[in-house]
Amino acid sequence: MTSPPDTAPEPLTAPAPLAGYTVAVTAARRREELGALLDRRGARVVYAPAIRIVPLSDDAELVAATEQVLAAPVDLVVATTGVGFRGWLEAADAWDLPLVEHLRTARVLARGPKARGAIRGGGLVDAWSPASESSAEVLEHLLSGAEGPLEGRRVAVQLHGDPLPDFVDALRAAGAEVLTVPVYRWVLPEDVAPLRRLVGMVVARTVDAVTFTSAPAAASLLSVAAELGQHDDLVAALRGGVLPIAVGPVTAGPLTAAGIETLQPERSRLGALAREVVARLPERDPVLRIGAAELQVRGFAAVLDGRLVELPPGPMAVLRALAVRPGAVVAKTDLVRGLPGGGDGHAVEMAVTRLRAALGPGLVETVVKRGYRLAV
Repeated sequence: MTSPPDTAPEPLTAPAPLAGYTVAVTAARRREELGALLDRRGARVVYAPAIRIVPLSDDAELVAATEQVLAAPVDLVVATTGVGFRGWLEAADAWDLPLVEHLRTARVLARGPKARGAIRGGGLVDAWSPASESSAEVLEHLLSGAEGPLEGRRVAVQLHGDPLPDFVDALRAAGAEVLTVPVYRWVLPEDVAPLRRLVGMVVARTVDAVTFTSAPAAASLLSVAAELGQHDDLVAALRGGVLPIAVGPVTAGPLTAAGIETLQPERSRLGALAREVVARLPERDPVLRIGAAELQVRGFAAVLDGRLVELPPGPMAVLRALAVRPGAVVAKTDLVRGLPGGGDGHAVEMAVTRLRAALGPGLVETVVKRGYRLAV
């Protein structure tokens, strides 16, 4: 009689890198694109647009800025965003103002490839753009004399919602006549409720990371937190517990000014921003060895031997507290303080019971009259 062939167990599919984490998206424009990148990697995505873009195509401020540019030949033009520069050219065309013809004699610098595409799409020639796609490198290029001396030259700078005071002031200090062109401005979203909810989530640390794609969005979040009387609590959470991840140093500016250190990808791109979240969130939470098992405590779930185990808030809070110092005993009174919404000793006992049911026996030990610990 022949024995049946040995069958190897099917390998477990490892959870997605962001499974078990909640990531907030504060972007207004392209929020769906960034959200999809995070969702595909397993994250629970919270959308809380911090700003909305108001075009200035009918705004007297943009008309006045364009007429000032047209008043005399322009030597240099700085295009900071594709959508902004394209919108400026289209608005001028709608007003029958000869902006494109006027700028043909100028050297047009593009901050990045999208601005470069808008320049070419408008019938102009881009003269130079930085490898870093940053305003700082554009400024360094201009101040270095690469475009000739700035003294007495007219420089038009297309703004991207931020007044760029450091950029403009540096050019003026070098002797340039700087003409700022506000193509659009940022204002609070019409519905501020999601942003207010996000402030509460960050303060409660029920979100694991917050992504920022523009400086106005970062400033808006801080402003709304201040209006709610939670500015200091928000800053404290973003300094410890919730990861603030900005697409670049300009975006991080308002956070840096508030004393918040941000994580940033090497390239200012949405894809790079999503990859930064993927790299940084899981590395924040170490993989613990508990007996023969491996355990990683994530935002709202645990990964046990490659299996994602979602947990209710109470058991999750207990597990997180025990994982801070694996093997150390945590008193029941300390666990009570960490329960979301409060509770008592009985609530801790119920949370531990549910935790053991979800993770299996042997991982959480009771230390009589002292508390609980992970059995490392």
